Amino acid sequence: MTVDHSIETPPRAPSPVHAFGTLAVHAGSPHDPVTGAVIESISLSTTYAQTSVGKPVGAYEYTRSSNPNRENFETAVASLEHARHALAFSSGSATTATILQSLASGSHVISISDVYGGTHRYFTKVAAAHGVHVTFSPNIELDVAELIRPDETKLIWIETPSNPTLSLVDIRAVATIAHRHGILVVVDNTFLSPYVQNPLDHGADIVVHSVTKYINGHSDVLMGACAYNSDELHTKLSFLQNAIGAVPSAFDCWLAHRGLKTLHLRAREASKNGLAIAKALELSPNVIAVNYPGLPSSKYHKIALKQHRDGLGGGMLSFRIRGGQAAAEQFCQATRIFTLAESLGGVESLVEVPGSMTHAGIPKEQREAAGVFDDLVRISCGIEDEVDLRKDVLQALEKAVVGPKITNGLENGSSQ
Repeated sequence: MTVDHSIETPPRAPSPVHAFGTLAVHAGSPHDPVTGAVIESISLSTTYAQTSVGKPVGAYEYTRSSNPNRENFETAVASLEHARHALAFSSGSATTATILQSLASGSHVISISDVYGGTHRYFTKVAAAHGVHVTFSPNIELDVAELIRPDETKLIWIETPSNPTLSLVDIRAVATIAHRHGILVVVDNTFLSPYVQNPLDHGADIVVHSVTKYINGHSDVLMGACAYNSDELHTKLSFLQNAIGAVPSAFDCWLAHRGLKTLHLRAREASKNGLAIAKALELSPNVIAVNYPGLPSSKYHKIALKQHRDGLGGGMLSFRIRGGQAAAEQFCQATRIFTLAESLGGVESLVEVPGSMTHAGIPKEQREAAGVFDDLVRISCGIEDEVDLRKDVLQALEKAVVGPKITNGLENGSSQ
């Protein structure tokens, strides 16, 4: 008998009592009952004593299975994502792998085309080898109903905003169709963080993060996490977390938890800087197009107003520069405050060329079909002063676009 999943109410976490900043500081942060310490200690022990065979002194046996620091961090992430459960992993990629590992061989997944290069690599090179096949769609909201394969499609994977073109997906629209067929919806929320967007509130079943980015926020931890409300999912994913063993260290959990406590402050500042840079780029004659959902001119702005806290655009943006790949590379080398480097979401501002760096592993035809051209530059705004970042971008544009024209003009003039 076919079950109509559209009439089922998905499980939900209890409504939070406190606002985001209060939860960020206090969730998963009990005072030490012995010393009264307000900051948890780091539990580096790999094993825990037992009073008798099979009876540990406390809640922990072996650090791969559970650890006080990891448990506290997971509690905090679940609280901020309005979830019943959260799990932490050794990286964002390990989080992706574990979720895909939960699918049986022969399962079908639908994903947006403009997806993080590492996720694309896993889908096409690893998941496929285990009998899980992925169909990529450039317009998932329009295509999802037609792409669903009855009895085969088990998962829909969304990035919103996508990496690196910052396109948005209406999560509720996709989830409504998916749930009619009993299909789970996963949303990668790395680009926005739990402060700007809570995908579970819009119908998603699982939200994933590269904790390395905004949640930790200081470019010194490699971690991933996922959060969800289903008890059945928790049983399955926590088993895989322990069985696969792709878990973070206690120290990394402690650091990430410390970073999470200031997430709301950093996310607000990064969003303010992102909007300022996007506006400056939009007015520049040296720029072809700007991708930033916080701009009123963005075709995704209405979705941002619906899904993002206060319509914030986040700290990530990308733009196409005049002058092609050479200009894009020159721009990245001409910045003084922005560091040319991969990754994102730290307190420092970063800049990169996705086509040659983070997304180089995707064939050029597929990259360009998703809007990732060789002249595309991706920016991660940190928490530096807005005026300094804006000046840095504008001077780098001049050097990358105008400078070569002047140089070529002089060379051509002197040769005549």
